[in-house]
Amino acid sequence: MEILWLGVGTAVVLAISGAPFALTRRSGLVLCGAAALALGFGAKPAIAAVIFVAIAVAVDGWLGRRAPVITRTIPSSLARGVSQTMSIVATPGAGVRVRQPRLPDMRIEPVEADATLQASITALRRGRHTVAAPATRVVGPLGLAAWFRHRQGDPLEVKVYPDLPAARRLADAVRTGRFRDPGSIVRGPMGLGTEFELVREYSADDDIRQVNWRATERMGRPMSNQYRVEQDRDVLVVVDCGRLMSAPLPGERTRLDTALDVLSTMAYVADEVGDRIGVIAFDATVLRTVAPRRRGSEAVIEATFDLEPSLADSDYEAAFQRVGGGKRAFVLVLTDLLDEAAATALLAAMPVLAHRHVVVVASAADPDIDDLVRRPPVDTTDVYRASVALDVLGARDRTAARLRSVGVDVITARPDTLPTACIGTYLKAKARARL
Repeated sequence: MEILWLGVGTAVVLAISGAPFALTRRSGLVLCGAAALALGFGAKPAIAAVIFVAIAVAVDGWLGRRAPVITRTIPSSLARGVSQTMSIVATPGAGVRVRQPRLPDMRIEPVEADATLQASITALRRGRHTVAAPATRVVGPLGLAAWFRHRQGDPLEVKVYPDLPAARRLADAVRTGRFRDPGSIVRGPMGLGTEFELVREYSADDDIRQVNWRATERMGRPMSNQYRVEQDRDVLVVVDCGRLMSAPLPGERTRLDTALDVLSTMAYVADEVGDRIGVIAFDATVLRTVAPRRRGSEAVIEATFDLEPSLADSDYEAAFQRVGGGKRAFVLVLTDLLDEAAATALLAAMPVLAHRHVVVVASAADPDIDDLVRRPPVDTTDVYRASVALDVLGARDRTAARLRSVGVDVITARPDTLPTACIGTYLKAKARARL
């Protein structure tokens, strides 16, 4: 029994020593087996076997101390909620286990593998994030000891942007004439304006007034006229970053996340239709400003992707004064309308804009609040919840009505459809020559 404890004690001493290696399951079994020799062959052979195994474990751990070469491939930029692929490759890979430490704002699956890790990485929050260096565990040639390196290599900074793939899809739909706002009546593809541009093949969604009958007769198939909408207009998106924009929405995002998704979409669409795009982000003060410019989507997105909501009340007047009284522009204000008291400041400052510009106020509707009203109540608690939800929605509707009374368009839509609704309103304003 004393010899058995000697084997176990040797294993423990090696495991808690200052060296960055640990015993494997195999070494523990071998040490216990060596100690068990005392039951059949006496103490001296058992002691010799335990000492031999202990030396073998130490040598095996020492042989595994050589660090493998780690090659890590990870995208330098990600889009929030969009999965991409990362890889970690250890060379040589024999006996090497690689692991990517988890991050609170990123989902990585799987996090470890033998020699080569192919993982899916999904960012849950926008901004700049530091991805820690990978860890490795190298098992010696005998499999008796493993050498650990908790950080091998340098951390990497990754930029996480809004949902840019979805924004690009909407911009492509506008460019190719496939954009349709579900909340409006279809009047033909983007490009219907007053200045003739070209004759193209008829699309099923074209307005009948676009059909070029002479070209149709000559070509033997339906042909349509395409008209150019006026270009070179100013589009300015004003983004509220105050305390109300920190409210969570379904899909692990905040109201500010949804607002920046809308901003990205507006920027790409403005590039497609030839308008100048700019942005003003604010809370109690003006945080970021990008003056309207041609092909300005990259500058606008780069300036705002890492914005975070603050705890301050928003100063609408200070932000609207930055818009100025210059050239008439399409001004999209992205804010929250659920708090009637906070909306008082918005209403007070709105005349600064509405008398000169085309102003649209857009707010994300909370699907959970809408569902409380639509869902049949099961018990008394559901009735109380529905009553509170009705009060909140009533306050929002009153604020929207007051904004419309001063000539402001108001958009309220679910987070997933808010970008589409804003683009539809913007394109209708262009088609009607309001800009």
